[in-house]
Amino acid sequence: MEDTFSNLATYGYIGLFLYSFGGGFVALLGAGVLSYMGKMDITTSIAIAFTANALGDVALFYMARYQKTMMMEGLRKHRRKLALSHLMMKKYGSWIILIQKFVYGIKTLIPIAIGLTKYDFKKFAILNVLSAAVWALVVGMGSYYSGEPLMKLAGIISEKPWIAPVILVVMGGSLWFYLEAATKKKKKV
Repeated sequence: MEDTFSNLATYGYIGLFLYSFGGGFVALLGAGVLSYMGKMDITTSIAIAFTANALGDVALFYMARYQKTMMMEGLRKHRRKLALSHLMMKKYGSWIILIQKFVYGIKTLIPIAIGLTKYDFKKFAILNVLSAAVWALVVGMGSYYSGEPLMKLAGIISEKPWIAPVILVVMGGSLWFYLEAATKKKKKV
């Protein structure tokens, strides 16, 4: 068990960076709990997650802006979800850059949708950096200060391993049903 914690302390920061580049909620949550346990440093974890998350969204924006053909080929099956992202952008304005950091399922689509528009890159970059900082602080510090209850939950799940798949299926299914309903073509009457 001690080897596992040693490996997490050594390679955990690398994993946190790579995972946060594409989202990072679960990895930062884990890093916060490990920091609570004294196995990682919360300040370093938050800084790494913030940097990777901000860079990841800028990379998505940049690829959508300057590699439209390649991006659209990959998003062919997700056109309706991309349209939903555009509608959310119109509804919430620049706030969507912050909101998307906390909502799984639209995390990668919003920067792509913004990149496909004529939205100013500098404005996006500034708002994205500020949003990534808020996200990293809220999730990182929240998981650090909630370390004890999260460890108890992990203990319950390790005693009853069937709970984890049930939770994942319910959460994943709910997200899938929401996105399907939100992007479903409306029948004309």
